[in-house]
Amino acid sequence: MARVAVIGTGGTISSFGDDPFDLQDYVRHEKIGDTETMLAHYRDVSRLAELVPIAFPPVASTKIGFGEWQWLAQKIAMLSRDPSIDGVVILHGTATLEETAYALSLTTASSCPVVVTGAQRPATGLAADGASNLSAAIRTALSPDARGMGVLVVLNEEIHAAREVTKTSTWRLQTFRTPDFGVLGHADADSVSFYRRPLRASLGTPAFDISGATAAPRVDIAYAYQGADGVAVEAFVDAGAKGIIAAAFAPGLMTPALSAALEDAVSKGVVCAISTRAGSGRVVELTPLKRAKLIPADNLNPQKARVLLQFALVSGSAPEEIAEHFLKY
Repeated sequence: MARVAVIGTGGTISSFGDDPFDLQDYVRHEKIGDTETMLAHYRDVSRLAELVPIAFPPVASTKIGFGEWQWLAQKIAMLSRDPSIDGVVILHGTATLEETAYALSLTTASSCPVVVTGAQRPATGLAADGASNLSAAIRTALSPDARGMGVLVVLNEEIHAAREVTKTSTWRLQTFRTPDFGVLGHADADSVSFYRRPLRASLGTPAFDISGATAAPRVDIAYAYQGADGVAVEAFVDAGAKGIIAAAFAPGLMTPALSAALEDAVSKGVVCAISTRAGSGRVVELTPLKRAKLIPADNLNPQKARVLLQFALVSGSAPEEIAEHFLKY
């Protein structure tokens, strides 16, 4: 029987409410099961493979950050060297699932598939989606076609690339979407079917090695809006930010005051990259950005651009190299 390692980090998929109708405010209980508890709760999925529980202190995904990414990357690297492990599935809260998945895609190069999944309804909820999402994730991890795809995100029977997917709705089950490009495939009842391959999947060696970092450099996000001034950017710089991502107007422009604040931050040695608040589409090297030495973030959304910039700064990349990273990863 195939063996799949399961790491339960917590989140809604591992949360318990009072009753089947406790679907929204269940977080008040802070009842989150660990990996073994959740595999026992979703016991029917054990028919798909031998599931190997990996201990992790379960938390809400709002509490997961750089240190947890380091631990997960190291654990995945260890599991990928075990010839008896055919895949790795990570249970994760959906609030920051896309950031963790992208972080792992930049820091792991697993020889076996890595799939991140979660749920929109707690484990005790009416019509809870955790069991079906976990089942689809396990089946995807066992698919031969999943190898070489990089880190994958699977929910609602849809398979997405970690770099491309984002959460788009607070409550709907179809919350995870890939703007512009769409899903990689589907984990239907009869088969796991892929229809395209992500060209920017992290393959071979990891893009970044964060294992030796004792702390992550501060990287903040400044949001563009009508009338935005430079106060937030100035505060970030004063707080010690080494990098700033601007969630700019589409296609990458900002108010004069926000642009001036970012240009001033660059003059002080802060690396600044420009994403967009639009939710899809590329930011390119427009003349105002080039003049101010602001780096286009390609089509990464602000939260993922922040992950890439943080890892680039950990690795000691120069601004010119960081610009290349945004085009490559």
